[in-house]
Amino acid sequence: MKRPLSIRLVLLLLGMWLVGAGSEGAAGRAPAPAPLEGWISRPSRIVDLAYPLSEKNPAWPGDTRAFEAHVHARLEKDGYFSRRVCMLEHFSTHLDAPAHFAEGQASVEAIPSERLFGPAVVIDLRAQAAENADYRLMAADVQAWEERHGRIPAGAIVLAQTGWAGRWPDERHYRNQDPAGVMHFPGFSVEAARLLIERGVSGLGIDTLSVDYGASKEFEVHRLSQGAGLYHLENLADLSALPERGAFLIVAPLKLEGGSGGPARVFALLP
Repeated sequence: MKRPLSIRLVLLLLGMWLVGAGSEGAAGRAPAPAPLEGWISRPSRIVDLAYPLSEKNPAWPGDTRAFEAHVHARLEKDGYFSRRVCMLEHFSTHLDAPAHFAEGQASVEAIPSERLFGPAVVIDLRAQAAENADYRLMAADVQAWEERHGRIPAGAIVLAQTGWAGRWPDERHYRNQDPAGVMHFPGFSVEAARLLIERGVSGLGIDTLSVDYGASKEFEVHRLSQGAGLYHLENLADLSALPERGAFLIVAPLKLEGGSGGPARVFALLP
């Protein structure tokens, strides 16, 4: 019998924890048993697609003081170390909740857990982006992926790989602004977003500042896709280790009540 997605996810995470705990036996902890045979297989590799949060990370133009961290307690004085952190919801690797651009849609904490786990569809746009910084993923790019791998499944998380992660953390190079202040980096097209909504995907992700291309003024992809309930992952780290098909994503945003978005840890589980 096919288990519901949420149950399979729990089993997957449990198996990963058991294997990790078992590897710590040499450090003084009792080794844990291996994952239950036949229930789950450990991924061949787990890739972290999030950048460490730091004041050095590129921010959206105009977002001053986007991240601040201040020491709250010191070991030598207080007996423990702690910091107070203040940051914008849309900074560094983060999730845009559907509520970010669509009234009445889910804020961060209201996104169903099962939508934060799903197959990763990786569409490689590095060649196009190298020739045209304003390139937008087209419906034809989605259709070409489907010709190679089959129809994109409902619940998938579609990632545009542009190669822009190679510019991180150089803010000037990453924003790529012209003398008029207009940014130039790749994104999704409205036509592609409309097709992916028809496919029933859970979210869109990209290794740039926005799923809308840099020169966008109306944020059409945000408005369309978030109006349909999709979330976005922006400023993803290097996607080059991921296959076009076969990996799964775990998206773990900070669970901010009423949040329009929030910093996220994103893990790719490779087959």
